[in-house]
Amino acid sequence: MCRDCSCGQPVTASPPTTTTTTTTPPPPRTPPAAQGPIQPRALPLESRLLQRNDDQAAGLRERFRAAGVRVVNLLSSPGSGKTALLEALARRLAPRRRLAAIVGDLATDHDARRLQGAGLAAVQITTGQACHLEAAMVAEGLHRLSHQGIALDGLDLLLIENVGNLVCPAAYDLGEDQRLVLLAVGEGEDKPLKYAPTFQSADLVVITKMDLAEAVGFDGDAARAAIARVAPRARCIATSARSGEGLDSLIDALLPAVPQPRSGP
Repeated sequence: MCRDCSCGQPVTASPPTTTTTTTTPPPPRTPPAAQGPIQPRALPLESRLLQRNDDQAAGLRERFRAAGVRVVNLLSSPGSGKTALLEALARRLAPRRRLAAIVGDLATDHDARRLQGAGLAAVQITTGQACHLEAAMVAEGLHRLSHQGIALDGLDLLLIENVGNLVCPAAYDLGEDQRLVLLAVGEGEDKPLKYAPTFQSADLVVITKMDLAEAVGFDGDAARAAIARVAPRARCIATSARSGEGLDSLIDALLPAVPQPRSGP
């Protein structure tokens, strides 16, 4: 599915080759000693695969900082509860914070419409065969938000719901302030070990669907140990969009209180 690594692309057989027989003898091979000293050759080096995205992400980061908006990039496997978590955050934050979301999916605008139903300004980026969002796609999302009358400098928090995938999205900087990686209780406590690069990139690991933990036999200690092993710097918060568990702690992590200026000595 990925346009960079070509995963999911059909394998095309090479066309048959035709062998031609010739009676012309090949030219005599010159012995190495007679060829003279080996001359160095300059070989052009390709720019890094992600350099263009990194440059665009740097431009986005400047825009976000100039507007004073915090930006959060959410990564997870499909079905880990990103949209449900954002719905719960929107309902809790909407009365006092200005929020918007950019949602990435291979197809459909279902998730964006769900978030709009929760009172969140949201636009959908349909990626087709790209199994991740890129900085240029986020810029397009900002353009679409502006057409809805949503300006960056009018927001407190911009939420980017990445395509459900724990491989490719980790490599793409989107100019975010924080990267969240979600782990649902039914996915297996060892998932951070299996997808270590993605969890290593996280600032915050959010365990989701805690209301189902007992039913699926979730071992929280084992999950936290796996997270700590691959992402020791990441904070870990257990949440439930259904019960509200952990949402206040998550909000505090996403929107840390700004110290107020002292009024006296």
